[in-house]
Amino acid sequence: MLKTLDIAFRLTIVTLALTGLAYPLAMTVLAQTLFPGRANGSLVTGPGGRIVGSELIGQAFAGPAYFHPRPSAAGDGYDATNSGASNLGPTSAKLRDRVGAEVTRLSKENPGAHDPVPADLATTSASGLDPHISPEAALWQVPRVAQARAVDEERVKSLVAAYTESRDLGFLGERRLNVLLLNLALDQELGHQVPGAKGAP
Repeated sequence: MLKTLDIAFRLTIVTLALTGLAYPLAMTVLAQTLFPGRANGSLVTGPGGRIVGSELIGQAFAGPAYFHPRPSAAGDGYDATNSGASNLGPTSAKLRDRVGAEVTRLSKENPGAHDPVPADLATTSASGLDPHISPEAALWQVPRVAQARAVDEERVKSLVAAYTESRDLGFLGERRLNVLLLNLALDQELGHQVPGAKGAP
C-alpha cells in the first residue's frame, strides 16, 4: 500500500514538474524568442509610441471621420473578459429588431452611401471582439469618412485598398481590413487627427 502511494506521489510530482512548470516555461521562452509581438498580445502603438489597442481585439469608433467596426455583443461592447455572441437564432424577433435598428442607424450616419448596408456592419461576430470588417463594409463608409475629413474619396479608397488583407495562404478565410490599423493610417496619411472623436486612436 505504502509502495503504491509512494509511486503515485512521485509520478504526480514528475507530471507537475513537466506539464506545470517545464512545458509552460519552454513555450513562453520559445514564443518570446520567435514571436515576441504576438506573444505579448499583438499590441498596436499610436502617436507618441503609446499603446492604442491590439490587432486581435476590436474597439469602438464613433466619430464620423473614422471607419466603424462591427457591433459587439461582448459585455458592454468589445469586452475581452466577456467575449461571446448573443446566441439569438435566425428566427429571433429580438435579433431581427436589433439588426433593423442597426441598419437604420447606419443609414442615417452614412447618407452618402447608396448601396445596401453590408451585413457585417449590422451583425455581431461570434466572439464580439472581431477587429476586422470586409472591404465592402469599408468602401461603404468612404463617403462619410472623406466628407468628415474634407478630402477626396479616392484618397480614402486608396488607403482601403492598401490595408486590405488577403486570404490566409491565398484560400483560407475572406479578404478583410483591420479597423484600428486603417484608422491609424487615416490619421497618419491624411496628416491630422480629429479631436474629440470617440475611439480616436
